[in-house]
This record gives sequence, structure tokens and C-alpha cells, in this order.
Amino acid sequence: MALPHPLPDPLVELIARRFRALGEPMRIRLLDRLREGEATVLELTDALDTSQQNVSRHLQVLLEAGILSRRKHGTYAYYSIADEAVLGLCEQVCGTLQRQFAELNALVEGTAR
Repeated sequence: MALPHPLPDPLVELIARRFRALGEPMRIRLLDRLREGEATVLELTDALDTSQQNVSRHLQVLLEAGILSRRKHGTYAYYSIADEAVLGLCEQVCGTLQRQFAELNALVEGTAR
């Protein structure tokens, strides 16, 4: 699907909101852990060695952005990735960073000789 050009303001705001939701290291860590499968707040708290309040706050942002989904079972809430495209975006960014680091490393090694 091709995006309109210029982008309409409401669409620009939605895109910016999605990027803001991804703009915190803890949220990237949560997404990375959730790639393994759904998890509760307690499981995420243990896996990321942080507080329940911190995890809950970041999960809420990702949930409101439509990146995560939540399912309740008894007294537990299970979180999972609702928008798999976000993982592709993360992989694209990681690939770009790897290339940049390789180029920088080559430059540093070249100047050290």
C-alpha cells in the first residue's frame, strides 16, 4: 500500500506516536523478550530485572500504541506482540546499525595501521 504524499497531518501524528512508543530502551527490551512468546508482568519483571511498576508503565504505552495485546486469564494478564511489523522495523534498524558499526570499525582499523 502506497502512502499518500504529502502525508496528511492525522497520519503523521499516528506515525510519530508509534515511533515515540518505541523510543525507550526498556520498551525495546520488553519487545525483545516478548519475541519468545507471551508473558505476564511478573515474568517480564524477573526477565528484565526491573520493578513491576516500571514494566507495567511501559507495557501500557505499547498496548495503547497497538503494538502489544493483552489477554486475561484468571488474575493474570498475558502480554504478546500484536503488530509483528514492529519486529521487522527493529530488525531493519539493527541491520543498519551493524553496517554502520562495521564501517566505523573498518575506518578505525585502517587508521590504526
